[in-house]
Amino acid sequence: MSTELNVELLPWQQDVFSDTTRFKIVAAGRRTGKSRLAAWLLIINALQTEKGQVFYVAPTQGQARDIMWSTLLDLGSPVIRNSHINNLQITLINGCTISLKGADRPETMRGVSLKFLVMDEYADMKPSVWEQILRPALADQKGQAMFIGTPMGRNHFYELYRYAELEDDDSYKAWHFTSYDNPLLDPDEIDTAKKSMSSYAFRQEFLASFEASGSEIFKEDWLHFDSDEPDIGDYYIAVDLAGFADVESASKAKVSKLDQTAIAIVKVSENGWWVADIVHGRWDIKKTAKKIFDAVAYYQPVAVGIEKGALKNAVLPYLTDIMKSSQRFFRVEELTHGNKKKIDRVVWALQGRFEHGQITINEGEWNKQFLDELFQFPNALVHDDLVDALAYIDQLAKVAYHYDFEEDDYEILDPVSGY
Repeated sequence: MSTELNVELLPWQQDVFSDTTRFKIVAAGRRTGKSRLAAWLLIINALQTEKGQVFYVAPTQGQARDIMWSTLLDLGSPVIRNSHINNLQITLINGCTISLKGADRPETMRGVSLKFLVMDEYADMKPSVWEQILRPALADQKGQAMFIGTPMGRNHFYELYRYAELEDDDSYKAWHFTSYDNPLLDPDEIDTAKKSMSSYAFRQEFLASFEASGSEIFKEDWLHFDSDEPDIGDYYIAVDLAGFADVESASKAKVSKLDQTAIAIVKVSENGWWVADIVHGRWDIKKTAKKIFDAVAYYQPVAVGIEKGALKNAVLPYLTDIMKSSQRFFRVEELTHGNKKKIDRVVWALQGRFEHGQITINEGEWNKQFLDELFQFPNALVHDDLVDALAYIDQLAKVAYHYDFEEDDYEILDPVSGY
């Protein structure tokens, strides 16, 4: 029996297959040939393994069997010693075992030493499976891994893809392919499918777009970026406050789950909005006041607004103290919901402007979080602080202002909760 393998790959598959990067992140549309690429990598890596195991992990064990079992048996038949469908294991002629696993049963993957790993449809798994179980399993062998799948909005798969794409880490590399990249798939068939699908579903499933699931309120092709500040226009600053907390002793993970104060800084002219920055973070009450004051001092807006409520009342005395000590005063306008639900207020203020190219975004580190919020709005599980602050610019830039400082009597409320 011949043990020669006939490895045939599409051009995009060959690009990923031959790359030696340790951690490969592949976002690809449906029917691109993801599973076939994964199968070949599993077989070849297993043949090169003297000790340690090779895992293929899908969201469930049933999916792992349905997607990969027959493909491995077909492609790897010349080098397979035996296979056991009951435990979904294939042993090659060199003694290395390829195991098919489900991320829904993480307890079956503990305590192993892995040389190579494929995580298929990683977007549909809990990230803890990688972070707490499989990444440590690669450590002693310095094993490699490939994450492959179709996006499901801007979740942990997106975060990993962006890390590989943007960070200065040579151990990670990202690829992106659409269904059109498979020359064996008739493009007319893809176009036909497009006619019966929502634009969001088509972009996600066939174009492997990381747009947020469940919402088409804001679209990626509406975005315009320009780092050059417009010559004309006036600055406005709108503040959406979060509760104040002592974050110094809080864990990074805990702080990341809290609402954030967002300070939107926008230059407004008859040509539209230029979003200079959206400063954001979870700060104690004194630092929040200082952040607001610093933004006003730097950009010198014609108007400053803070969302009405107990949090505004709590921060104003501290902001007033900074004004007095610096002898630099400005009036703070009160921003209100206007008896509108948040979704209505945000859509009214931003959707049309984005769609018609009237909002331009200055490039900066804040872009990532803002875009994550924008494309997933409205999603109760995702913060919308930066989006909310930007929407308030619409209200702020429509009314008249005067700038004489008026010292009011403020009641200092609980600086932690704001109540």
